[in-house]
Formats: sequence, C-alpha cells, structure tokens
Amino acid sequence: MAELLARVSSAELTEWMAYERITGPLGPERGDALHGILTATVANTARSKGRKARPQDFIPQWAGKVRQDWTEMLAAVRAANRAMGGADLTEHGRGDADVDHGGAPGRGRHGRRRADRRR
Repeated sequence: MAELLARVSSAELTEWMAYERITGPLGPERGDALHGILTATVANTARSKGRKARPQDFIPQWAGKVRQDWTEMLAAVRAANRAMGGADLTEHGRGDADVDHGGAPGRGRHGRRRADRRR
C-alpha cells in the first residue's frame, strides 16, 4: 500500500476508482466473476430442467470483506489456533501481553510504542 501511494497520486487513484465503477471490477474480483459466468454456463448445459445455476452460485465469498472489531478478530485467531493444535503463548493464555487495549494506534496499554518496549 505504501508503494502504491508513493507512485500514484490521489487524483489518479480516484480516476481508477471511477473507471472500475463504469467497467466493472479489476483484478481478482473480475476473475471470480468471469469464472462464475463460465462455470454457470457449463453447469447449465449439463443440468436437466429445473433451477438454473447462476454465476453467483460459483463465486466465493471471501472472509476478508467481513467487518470485525479487534476482539472478534482475536477470538477468530484463537479458534483457528486451537483447531490446528497450536498453543496460546500469551500471558495467562488470554493475550494480555500484546493486546492493544484501546490506546493510541501502535501503542500498548502503558502508552509506550511496542517497538520501544523491545529495545
């Protein structure tokens, strides 16, 4: 993201956003849509009468688009860690050691930057 912002001006980025709204998604989302159309076409040719497949039936819904606050994200990471047999090495197994408890971004609960604590 930093490299993008260093190379592309705000005006150009805004133009690309407008272009995408007119022509459809760019990048992986466009690929998902195109593959969904193709897969639905193939499925419908091999299907008997009844409900027809739609492209949306074959387009994955990625979890990255779900909005979560930090506590929900932490719970999801802990659940995935447990499911894979991982160990919770945080203080008391609750994550108190490195969790940002609502202070300034990048600062721990004592107000010091995390990078400063490691020195």
